Formats: sequence, C-alpha cells, structure tokens
Amino acid sequence: MSSADTSDSRRTTRVIGKLTTVAVRQARRRGLYGDGGGLFLQVSESGAKSWVFRFKERGRLRVMGLGSLYTISLADARERARECRKLRLEGVDPIEERRGRRLAERLEEAKAITFAECASAYIGAHRTGWKNGKHAAQWPSTLATYVYPVFGDHPVHAIDTTLVMKVIEPIWTEKPETASRIRGRIEAVLDWATARGYRAGENPARWKGHLQNLLPKRSKVRQVKHHAALPYAELPGFMGELRRQKGLAARALEFAILNAARTGEVIGASWGEIDFAARLWTIPGKRMKAGREHRVPLSDPAMGILRSVHQARTSDRVFSVSNMAMLMLLRRMGHRDLTAHGFRSTFSDWCAEQTNTPSEVREMALAHVVGDKVEAAYRRGDLFQKRRQLAEAWASYCDSPTPS
Repeated sequence: MSSADTSDSRRTTRVIGKLTTVAVRQARRRGLYGDGGGLFLQVSESGAKSWVFRFKERGRLRVMGLGSLYTISLADARERARECRKLRLEGVDPIEERRGRRLAERLEEAKAITFAECASAYIGAHRTGWKNGKHAAQWPSTLATYVYPVFGDHPVHAIDTTLVMKVIEPIWTEKPETASRIRGRIEAVLDWATARGYRAGENPARWKGHLQNLLPKRSKVRQVKHHAALPYAELPGFMGELRRQKGLAARALEFAILNAARTGEVIGASWGEIDFAARLWTIPGKRMKAGREHRVPLSDPAMGILRSVHQARTSDRVFSVSNMAMLMLLRRMGHRDLTAHGFRSTFSDWCAEQTNTPSEVREMALAHVVGDKVEAAYRRGDLFQKRRQLAEAWASYCDSPTPS
C-alpha cells in the first residue's frame, strides 16, 4: 500500500470515528451516520458498512447505494454525493440517471449481437412449444432464405424500418402470404431482443400503425388462393377411382375424405387414438390446429380401412406416409388441380346444399372453433350423435354410384 493510500485510510478512520462520536442515538439505532449533504455511512446488523445517498423525490424518500466502505473512501463518497446533489439541482433523479446509463452501456455491449444470433436463440427457446413440425422447420428456412442475406449479420439494435422493408417489399406482391409470415417472424425476434435488453424503442416490423401505412393490404394485392376442391357432384366417381388405387397413400386419402380430416391429422394418427369397439378416433389437442382434443365418429367404410391397414401394420402409426404422399397420389391420378385439404371444402359444400345439417354440427365435424356453448353441448354427446349420423350419410354419398 502506498503512503497516499495509507494516509487516506487513516483520514477515513478518523472521520468515521468523529461521525460516530457526534451521531445521535436515534441514527445509531438505524445504523446511519450522517456526513452532511445527504451522504450517510450505513452499518447493517451484520456489521457491513457502505455509503448511501439519501434524498426525497416527490415527497418519497429514496436511498442510493454508493459503494462499500472498504472499496470507496470517504473522499470518493463525498465526490459521488456531490455529483448526486448536482443532478438534484437539475431536477434529475440520480438513481434513474444511473439506471439509464447502465442500460445504454448494455445496449452498447449488445452491438456485437446480430439479428441471426437472436433469431437462433428465439427459435431454440420456442421450438418445443410449436406443435406443427412443418411450422418449426419453416422458421429457420424462411429466415435463411429471405432475411439473413439482407441483415442477418447486422447488430440487432440497428435493425430499422428501411431494412425490414428491404426484405418484405420485393415479395409482398408476388408472395403475400410468405411475406406476411416473414414480417411476423421478424417482429417476434425483435420483440424478444427488446425484452432481453439487446435493443430499445419501437418494433420496426410491427404492422398496426406502422407497416400498414407503407404496404397495401394482402387482400388488395392478390386474391386469396383457396385449396383446390372437387365439386361434390363429382365425388362418388372420384372415390370409385381412388379405391382402385393400391398403396397406403390411397387408403390414407380415402380415410381423410371420409372423415373430412386434415392431412396432418391423418398421417399423424396412431393406433392408440383408435377405439375399435366404440368406432371412435380421438385426436389429442396437441395435434389439432385449435389445440383442443377432437373426437371423430368412424363410419363403416372408415372402419373397414382401419381393419385392413391394422392387419398389415408395421409401426404405431396408422398411415406411415409422408405429408406429400396424398398430393403426389392425386398427381399420379391426373388430378393436378386438386389438393387433399380441398376435400374438406367438398364435404362442407355437400353438407350445406344436400343436407339439413345445422351449421354448428358441420363446423364441429370440420374441427373448426365454435362457441363455448356449442362445445359444451358437443361434450355432453348430443352433437356427437348427430355427427355420427352425418358421417354415415357422407360415407353413403361417397359410395353412391351416381350423384344424388
């Protein structure tokens, strides 16, 4: 220790001794020894000693720590208290000023953190919550294709509206749905980065009140392209053609049509979801678009498909096919204009035009979200029985030699 340090230490000890001598009894009980000008030596019950600056902000007492006695000398503590008093003269809260300064320092340190690094961390944190495997795969794929080439290696705090528009604007007209999803993903990553303290301010990728003023609505850009659907009058003939096709993909598509089910629900079905005795297929909520468990009453033809497939089963999955198998089957059959999902529209049109089925029963059969009261009725069983009757009527129509 240098002579200057030794002298300063002795001086600090003498001052503290003097403060202790003149301190009032009440201050001692609180463990506070005043030096004047808002500076106090605080002694905790454990004996730890530290400097604090006490002041009032809008009538409320605030206490700002200035450091430990063994780190900060009396002279340093007085200088720090003096700086605090200067800020108070300017109407500034020294605690908030220090907090803001530290935040600015953290943002400065975060300059090395790129958007791509933040996106990778965001995906890693949320992947387990994404039920749809295709959705989870699209996140890194679309970012790598469209975003990273533009600002993937830019510091995340530097991403602004100009950069976001540079990504989205070129594809907004040609690929509006893709562009909209990418915008949402950029917004999510930037929100995450803000919450982690890597950036500050408004999100330049937000739509409402911001990008909506710079880009046309998707509905104005291009008419929404729905899944190609077969007119219900042509369905019986198509089903006859489909039943002549061999292979698991053909049986999976037939099963999907009979149950008006989504492709992902069918190819993800396991034998544990099938109750042969009750003629019931129960799809857990984690595999449903709406996140709710869905019960499907199985018609005679649907049960026939399951029995034939069950005899030759090789795994726990009912239909061990890829998510492209049904689409490729349709192409081989010469129906390039159709999609597997479009048969749900075929079913819906048939219900509306050829039956007296209430709309809530049809919507429940399609596993669409309905009101809570309808959901409650469905759980009690009355709508389920109506849906079973509807499933048998639909199966009979699919098997009819000519349109009804």
